Amino acid sequence: MRNIFSLLASALLILSISSCGKSFLEKTNPNAVRVDVGYTTEANITTGLYGVYQALRTANCIGEGAQLWTDDRADDVNTTDNQSNNGEPFQFSAFSLVPGNSYLLSHWTALYAPISRANVILNAIDTVTFANNATKTQYVAELKFIRALLYFNLVREFGDVPLTTEKLSTIQQTTALTFRGKKEKVYAQIVADLKDAVSSNLPVVQSTANKGRVSLQAANGLLGQVYLTMATTLADNKIDNLNNAKTYLLACYNQKTVTNLSDIPFADVFDVTKKSTNAEIIFQIVYKQGDATYGSSLAKNNQAKGETINSMFASQTAGGLFTKDLQNEFEAGDLRTAYSIKFAPAVNGWFITKFRDNSAGATKDGYGGNDWILMRYADIILNLAEVYLYLGDNATAATYLNMVRARAQRPDYATMIATDATYKARYPTLKLAILHERRVELAFEHHRWHDLTRFFTAQELVDYFRAKNQADFDNSPLTNITTKDYYFPIPLAEHNLNPETMYQNDGYTQ
Repeated sequence: MRNIFSLLASALLILSISSCGKSFLEKTNPNAVRVDVGYTTEANITTGLYGVYQALRTANCIGEGAQLWTDDRADDVNTTDNQSNNGEPFQFSAFSLVPGNSYLLSHWTALYAPISRANVILNAIDTVTFANNATKTQYVAELKFIRALLYFNLVREFGDVPLTTEKLSTIQQTTALTFRGKKEKVYAQIVADLKDAVSSNLPVVQSTANKGRVSLQAANGLLGQVYLTMATTLADNKIDNLNNAKTYLLACYNQKTVTNLSDIPFADVFDVTKKSTNAEIIFQIVYKQGDATYGSSLAKNNQAKGETINSMFASQTAGGLFTKDLQNEFEAGDLRTAYSIKFAPAVNGWFITKFRDNSAGATKDGYGGNDWILMRYADIILNLAEVYLYLGDNATAATYLNMVRARAQRPDYATMIATDATYKARYPTLKLAILHERRVELAFEHHRWHDLTRFFTAQELVDYFRAKNQADFDNSPLTNITTKDYYFPIPLAEHNLNPETMYQNDGYTQ
């Protein structure tokens, strides 16, 4: 993203105005310069926009370190230490999450921070003169996309959530909006924002210099994913939502700049030297190789002791761990197996190798250049497989599924069902085969929990987990899961703002 790193410090200075977690949205700090005073020029708006993008990077939000509420919560990666940090991280994977969990509150606050910042800028932008009005129109589309993306995460994880598109200027205004909006209303706002984005002047594909910023590809893809999730999780309008999902996912798919997914080697998707030019990547958070502050820690943190495949960093740990349950999903002969995981003799265990940067530019400190990929074409293709499955067109669903399998040099779905008894027994339905493919293709990319809550109802999710082998799931007790765990609890501090309007999710006690 052009100039984002040089502008980051000033963006943070302008945007750091909130008081400490007293509400779901930032309040004005009387000891700081007001944001609306700062947004008076095009340059101010540009800096503020970069600040909104910056807010996505943190582990508490949706950056590369956000595995606690995604892969940890699911069945791919488990936080096995139930003692450190008072056991709070362990609560996510053990299905023992309580409303007072401080990590939960940090996540909630981090998801709302970019929304609040976007609202402030959108409120101010019409008062600012731009040299070229097209720049302003594009900025609005980017801000609405980001706002929609964060609300999409909130509604999938918490259900009903506070919803506002306003800049909150007073305590009275904030208090009046401190209530949980029904998830249907939240989805309606998400759709409205993304429809504005797809009808805007966003570039179809961002230039190399602007990778990390929103494109029409990303807007179409996200809107398709939103409609797909609405179709499977909301009671009404399932067929309409599926058809809308198909429309926007196909729009995204048809905006790809290669003919076939198999034209892009799987390893190339994660090659730090190709991250700005790889045609599969649709939307990413940019990390800066060699930079202590903005470098990626993925390669370093996943490295196992005695290994050099990920990073020049000399690890003293077991590296990136994952469950035996996930390991069992990787098929023999699958190119993704050899690229994504490896056995380390020094620690007598497997570790994650999907994210690598062992080049000199990352230094021995492991300041990697891996971008965090939020959306790519294999994801969209498998979403299309889901849509056609639910629309009753199994043949087309299998066609999209096979596109992903072909790149991994695996037999197509029909062949596997006909010739591989183990595959047929594990994935007796096309739906389970698609879920399997997503698990392997997108492993460790923080999709798994949202996939599970989209594929299954709350009761189905409980049944799915309880059918697993506890020995393959580390020390997080599978029997703990109940239907309440489909959603996270509302953080206690937010519930206490107004227990009536910020009501708690079913099954959780205060």
